[in-house]
Amino acid sequence: MDDMIRYSVITEKNPREIVLLRGSGCVWKKCAFCDYHMDASPDAAANFALNRAVLAQVTGKFAKLEVINSGSFCDLDEQTMQEIERVCQETGIKTVHFECHWMHRKEIPALRARFDALGIQTRLKIGVETFDRAYRETILHKGIGVSDPAQIAALFDECCLLFGLSGQSAASMQHDVETGLANFDRVCINVMVENTTEIKPDPAVIRTFCEQVAPNYRDDPRVDILMENTDFGVGGTV
Repeated sequence: MDDMIRYSVITEKNPREIVLLRGSGCVWKKCAFCDYHMDASPDAAANFALNRAVLAQVTGKFAKLEVINSGSFCDLDEQTMQEIERVCQETGIKTVHFECHWMHRKEIPALRARFDALGIQTRLKIGVETFDRAYRETILHKGIGVSDPAQIAALFDECCLLFGLSGQSAASMQHDVETGLANFDRVCINVMVENTTEIKPDPAVIRTFCEQVAPNYRDDPRVDILMENTDFGVGGTV
């Protein structure tokens, strides 16, 4: 039985409902810091049954819905995608946020067209983690083979950054946030937490972030700061 919390409401900074759905699993699976891809199943029918129950909790309270699924939107089965459409229409959702890995960027235009036809705006989020390409690809293995932030942002609206890693500094983190804000509508900062990977949080870097970087953006309406990966209210257990 799934005991993960998969629905929540975000009331601060871009208020919206959020659902954590389950898909077939991240195709990339090479990010050195990530074990989210473990929340997946090859059983499309079982995924749909779970996702339908989660989506049934959506009320349309803020007319905005964020859909995450420990991977990319294209990992969700077609029945789930149709259920998202139905729920959005029935509850008055006008904007729906999805996440997507760089490798699936060519599938974004079709997704936007699909929801545009329903009068629903889509916002796409990509996990960039850092705009330092050498660090991003050599250490984190993100699989984003370009350096220009504008090129990355061409198909995406929002980005995620990952802080609290060895080798990062106040200056590098500040630069990442400012680069994100200059190229994307919104930035979501995730602070590294202990997980099953070999990449570990660096307490000294986290302290530097909290003391020298976070205060600059704590009240910025375009910046979300997650000190824990469950701060949006999903991902924990009942």
